[in-house]
Amino acid sequence: MGSEKRLQVAVIVGSTRDGRFGPTVAAWVAERIAQRGDMAAEVIDLVETPAPTVFPAFGQPPAPGTTELLAEISPRLAAADAMVIVTPEYNHSFPAPLKNVIDWHHAEWHAKPVGFVSYGGLSGGLRAVEQLRVVLAELNAMTVRHTVSFHNYGDKFDAEGRPTDPAAEGAAKVMLDQLSWWALALAEAKAIRPYAA
Repeated sequence: MGSEKRLQVAVIVGSTRDGRFGPTVAAWVAERIAQRGDMAAEVIDLVETPAPTVFPAFGQPPAPGTTELLAEISPRLAAADAMVIVTPEYNHSFPAPLKNVIDWHHAEWHAKPVGFVSYGGLSGGLRAVEQLRVVLAELNAMTVRHTVSFHNYGDKFDAEGRPTDPAAEGAAKVMLDQLSWWALALAEAKAIRPYAA
């Protein structure tokens, strides 16, 4: 992009479980983004910025404290040109806190590309990703085809938090290239006409 403004990418850490591996994966992804000339990353960790868990009844005001909690997340999602979701797989799906933060937002997802970096056992978290695609389609987000997936992740990273499989670098580049293409294409389209949800 040269001297143009870098695309702002929100990297969302989807797990809040004690002992989680998500921050290690997210830090690696953010570093890949930082090395590019066309993107900048902001990590949104759902432990540090938890979303409310009780939704108001339709048409009713939110409970006290809800607005304050969302103020730590919503503006950051709204400002992002694209998202990367870092998720493990829990019981063939993705973590409840991740679904919660998705459900609290709507327009923040509209016509924005979303990439995935997953980790897990034999499946590498891919079943979680497939379910996320369906959820995000309902929110008018554009999920990119290529993902980064770490199968049996426990022995796939070194002591410094770097993947030991060199193929991970190539997979990340392909996913981020697609994310960049879609972010630019969608931004150009929205500059011509507002997105109609």
